[in-house]
Amino acid sequence: MGNSCERNSVLVVGAGISGIQAALDLAEMGVEVHLVEQTPSIGGRMPQLDKTFPTNDCSICILAPKMTECARHPDIHLHPYSKLVSISGEPGNFECTVKEYARYVDPDKCVACGNCEEKCPVKIVDEFDMGLRQRKVIYRYFLQSVPSNYVIDAEHCLYLNKGVCRLCEKACPANAIKFEDEDRFIKINCRAIIIATGIDPFLPINYGQYGYRHFKDVVTSIEFERMLSASGPQKGHIIRPSDGTEPRRIAFVQCVGSRDSKNGNDYCSSVCCMYAIKQAVIAKEHIKEIEPTIFFMDIRAFGKDFDKYYERAKSQFGVNFVRARVAKITQDISNGNRLRLHFTQEYGKRDSETFDLVILSVGLIPRRSISEISDRTDIRLDQYGFCRTLPFAPLETTRQGIFVCGAAGGPKDIPESVMSASGAVASCARFLNLKRQEKVSKKEYPEEKDVTGERPRIGAFICHCGINIAGVVDVNAVVEFAKTLPNVEYAQDVMYACSQDSLNTIKEMIKKHNLNRVLVAACTPRTHEPLFRETLREAGLNQYLFEMANIRDQCSWAHMQEPEAATAKAKDLVAMGVAKARNLSPLKRLSIEINPKALVIGAGLAGMTAARVIADAGYEVCLLERDKELGGNFRRLRYLHLGEIVQQIEENKLIKVYKNVKLQNIEGYIGNYKTTFLTEDDGKVHQVEHGVVIVATGARELRPEEYLYGKHKRVITQLDFEKVILNLPRYKNIVMIQCVGSREGERLYCSRVCCSQAIKNALQVKKRHPNTEIYILYRDIRTYGLMEKFYSQARDQGIIFIRYDLDHKPEVEAIEPEDPFGRLRVKVVDPLMNKKITIDADLLVLSAAILAPEENKDLAKLLKVPLNKEGFFLEAHMKLRPVDFATDGVFMCGLAHCPKNSDESIIQASAAASRALTVLSKHYIESEGIVSWVNEVRCVGCGVCVSVCAYSAVELKEKEIMPKVKKSVAEVNEALCKGCGACAASCRSGAINLAGVSRIQYPPNVRVIRVPCSGRVNPIFILKALQNGFDGVLVSGCHPGDCHYISGNYVARRKFAMLKSLLEFIGIEPGRVQFSWVSAGEGEKFATVINKVTQDVTKLGPVRRLKKNVQKGNDGDD
Repeated sequence: MGNSCERNSVLVVGAGISGIQAALDLAEMGVEVHLVEQTPSIGGRMPQLDKTFPTNDCSICILAPKMTECARHPDIHLHPYSKLVSISGEPGNFECTVKEYARYVDPDKCVACGNCEEKCPVKIVDEFDMGLRQRKVIYRYFLQSVPSNYVIDAEHCLYLNKGVCRLCEKACPANAIKFEDEDRFIKINCRAIIIATGIDPFLPINYGQYGYRHFKDVVTSIEFERMLSASGPQKGHIIRPSDGTEPRRIAFVQCVGSRDSKNGNDYCSSVCCMYAIKQAVIAKEHIKEIEPTIFFMDIRAFGKDFDKYYERAKSQFGVNFVRARVAKITQDISNGNRLRLHFTQEYGKRDSETFDLVILSVGLIPRRSISEISDRTDIRLDQYGFCRTLPFAPLETTRQGIFVCGAAGGPKDIPESVMSASGAVASCARFLNLKRQEKVSKKEYPEEKDVTGERPRIGAFICHCGINIAGVVDVNAVVEFAKTLPNVEYAQDVMYACSQDSLNTIKEMIKKHNLNRVLVAACTPRTHEPLFRETLREAGLNQYLFEMANIRDQCSWAHMQEPEAATAKAKDLVAMGVAKARNLSPLKRLSIEINPKALVIGAGLAGMTAARVIADAGYEVCLLERDKELGGNFRRLRYLHLGEIVQQIEENKLIKVYKNVKLQNIEGYIGNYKTTFLTEDDGKVHQVEHGVVIVATGARELRPEEYLYGKHKRVITQLDFEKVILNLPRYKNIVMIQCVGSREGERLYCSRVCCSQAIKNALQVKKRHPNTEIYILYRDIRTYGLMEKFYSQARDQGIIFIRYDLDHKPEVEAIEPEDPFGRLRVKVVDPLMNKKITIDADLLVLSAAILAPEENKDLAKLLKVPLNKEGFFLEAHMKLRPVDFATDGVFMCGLAHCPKNSDESIIQASAAASRALTVLSKHYIESEGIVSWVNEVRCVGCGVCVSVCAYSAVELKEKEIMPKVKKSVAEVNEALCKGCGACAASCRSGAINLAGVSRIQYPPNVRVIRVPCSGRVNPIFILKALQNGFDGVLVSGCHPGDCHYISGNYVARRKFAMLKSLLEFIGIEPGRVQFSWVSAGEGEKFATVINKVTQDVTKLGPVRRLKKNVQKGNDGDD
């Protein structure tokens, strides 16, 4: 490997979400990153989206913090408006030439004021808005662009082409216009390259039968996305392009440019079904009267919680689904020029319907630039133009040292793109042979201002979030209200608080108005609080002088049909936020040393992959397996390389393997965990210390209770079939039934692999026994992505597919009931013939559901991490943090997360290892600043705080608290303290204290107060709430045993049991104060509880008794 690069440096080509994630992970490992993007801003396709499924999160809202983090990182060099021109050298020592296009605006001087754009006289088609509106020749790519500077389009500029105009130059107050600018070529030496060029939407020009660009009211899905977007040309207001009226009936035509061999795109684009459902739901939210219809072949809702979203679209939003392929679209002149869709029903009947607007759900194709990059990098592409990868190495291209992530390697949704980005980084780290960082690059901040003794001077910034907030909440009214609050020195509205120009505005206002506290009322702190804290640091304020009010999730999204109530609630939340900001004080973060070892729980394919990646990076791994053998579910598959992988694991000196393990305890925190487990073979108890944890516990196959499984020898599951397929006798008929135990009842999810596994096995049988008839009974064939080719092959080879629905499930009976080895009779309704048919089967193969292991519940309690309703582990953020838990230093991969195939497990395992390496590669990290502190004068040394602390962060010590006065007082270990507040809520002397999205509807008279843990809620808080005008109180926390702070909810439960007796004694009705345990994955349950409590309190009427008793001091008898 060459060594001309003095420092590890990687070139990332493409700055969409996968490129951004790859750059951030690399930079966190101490690698210098050059991020090249062809457009003027990083972000890729995500900024063009309105919302993301299945959470309906605002796309730019969740992306903007990552974009800003990327731009701020000292080890990431952005090259926007640039392209890769050439590559020379060898793996480990590449020399890349990058062309940076002339911007004609000095990025160091431009302040993005927009004066130039306002004065520019020339308008051209805006490519970002897909031609739906025009932009000026001098422009910003989109409102939240990073960098936020303007660019001049040289092709259309009057001065650059004709030597006239220069109005932008005259309007610019910063003298940033630079007409003499030129394209320049820069040389970048790097040791590895990651291709993350993303996708383009298919352009349906060749689909003349659909009338695209002939009928104005036929638009593509990406055009409709911009129509829906709050930042789009219509500000989210849906109109027909032909006449500007609101449509009532809208149609979605699926698989335009996908699953179509005539156009050469006979693959599934993986995302079209779900984005069409999302768009139908969002359109319904915008205009209640809209009637959406989706014309489809198969609904491929294969991802985590996708089927729930699909069912919710049908039941809650009334989206109509028609299984049909649309033949053509015509214009009905006699019916107001509405569009008529001609289609054939599933059972063969020709039909047609009229619609006001038609959306073509176009597929994904490789970025046009990928072929040029392929030529320059000498990597091979597949038949569709995606990067070709190696078998069982889905992130490695055909050239050493060059890796691929995101949709450049094939159609992917956002979380898969993020996983593949982190996974590519893991492969890159192994190739670079990265060492631990001796010196971490640090960003330079201005000297922190000392605000000690100053009166609070609060700045309040209220976000529109396009129409996500402003479409329901009267933002201007909230701003005016904020100006009236005590200590609010300055208040203003901002369009997008998370955009770079708004962050700059906040910093400017801090300086101009001498602000020493900041409140931002916007969306969720879960994704945005770190971004705003960082902004305060850049402005010279302590980051903990920041407070956030969530007026999107708790107001505009929760009360969409009640704008007045939502606005009133937003005012209350701002007032609450200001009150909290008033009492904030500066805090310091503590450096924590990192133990450079990893613990991997589970040694299936994902666990072994994660362990091997970390070990290859030079770190020790402890690999725990509950079974007596390694391999997990892979042992039951026909996989020739499993033995080779197991051997590599067992022979790796950096991997210590323990089998037949039973976990007993896991304690500690990021960088310093301690795990105790028993090896049941020898009965020994072991204890290991490590810095991170990777959960790879796998899954299990359902043992069905239907279709005679377990009662007849000729009924087996697909995994059982894997074992016997190579020695299968020559059967006449084989029947496979899909979705056995999936997508119904308590398991409303797709097991994801069943369709492809069944087809793969069917093709294997056909290869060995061509005359065997194979019938696959299915609900939807979900061979997504490049697996669609196997579905095509199966049909070409005569495998028969028959669809069924839940109302007419297949019936199975033994032809000779007394013979357990006899043939079977399968009856099913064939929708094409519209009648029941009978198949006599020699073998019945059931594609059974994938289930989460029961052991997940115990492990979740040990790690204090959440599970979803089905028992799979719940990630920190479904789209952008798909391998992280909310608990720092703990990651997940493989089937522990949700059902997935082998390649996807490998990618996610590599991603989890990569995320773990961002921790292990450092010698230390900084802990959270919010920790407990003790007033030693007031402390009486009772020890209650010691007993309630789940982290052993508090201990009693003999101290001299003043001259010649010694006593036993509590002392907090800041490294161990998590800031849950259980100790503060339990302290009897007040000596200890703390320093410092599914749109489900619920009543607007609820005010949510965020606390770190239910254990932090002091019973006095409840009494004060009742005393001060609230008619009821609900305290809600994690389920007992699932507490993020280990035992905080147990502490809360004990306190509330005692409070119940007190409330009865003073005459408060039991229904006024209620307690519930709701996990992070139970949004619907939370809304149900809120609604029930509201109803109970409403029946009781306004509270009077406590007010009277407290004010008069009587004994409660009256």
